[in-house]
Amino acid sequence: MSLENQEVSKKVGRFPSFDGTQIYYEVRGDGVPIVLTYGVACQMNHWHHQMIHFSRTHQVITYDIRGHHQSEVPKDPALLTIDAAARDVQELLKHLGLEKAHLVGHSFGVPTLIQLHSHDPNLALSYALVNGFAKNPIKGMFGLDVVEPLYKFIRAQYEQAPQLWSEFWRAAVDNPLTMALAALSGGFNFKLTQFKDIEIYTRGVSQTPLKVFLPLFEDLMRFNGESILRTIAQPTLVIGGEKDSVTPIKFQEDMHRLVKDSDYVMVPYGSHCTQLDFPDYVNLKLEAHFKKAHDFS
Repeated sequence: MSLENQEVSKKVGRFPSFDGTQIYYEVRGDGVPIVLTYGVACQMNHWHHQMIHFSRTHQVITYDIRGHHQSEVPKDPALLTIDAAARDVQELLKHLGLEKAHLVGHSFGVPTLIQLHSHDPNLALSYALVNGFAKNPIKGMFGLDVVEPLYKFIRAQYEQAPQLWSEFWRAAVDNPLTMALAALSGGFNFKLTQFKDIEIYTRGVSQTPLKVFLPLFEDLMRFNGESILRTIAQPTLVIGGEKDSVTPIKFQEDMHRLVKDSDYVMVPYGSHCTQLDFPDYVNLKLEAHFKKAHDFS
């Protein structure tokens, strides 16, 4: 069995975040900590190549964002926000007794880490921002201006018939056609990402309740962290995918421009999930980034 396919032992746990919401986490390996934060309606599987690779040399921490999978839905719906998600990372590090960590975010995980920096600019040893954005990426997503009107339509229908639309959401998302569309729209590279990863992703989306997805998605559209990016002094790596139609490379280029002395990697043929498309290449870039941060400190 190759090292890439070997099971990595893990420790699991839960802790009450700032508002009492129980957050589920997993820890693999020992050494300098790395926290991996996934995107809205995603799951830890998006990081499985990085979890296996880096847990040989680091302490790798993954967790379910609030309202997702094994983490609780907050009792107060008003706390389904990027700011609350950022505070969860802060509380996770505090719970584990860690003063600092390398912070890596994908998609929605990127604004989560940007917002975290505004709460505590000293938590990060470094930042790695993968296929992310610092402001509303919805306009022009997939090369069209239909996502926001579609979101508003679904939200209005859900408010009128939440049970019906929750069932429709699960059925619409968890099917082979949706899996193919997720890839073809730029979410994945069909030729490179294993189909089982796409299948796991779409099933994870279907399991994310609309009562969680909708407010987080709306907060995503309101977010603008560009002023925060200008204050980041830690070593920062920005990664974008050439074929990403979900958060096109313009968003990553903008972040690179705003973070002083940041490094930028554009992955040829990369989709919205470059860490799944080209795991060895992304891991190599992350390794070099972590070493640079170690030398920087």
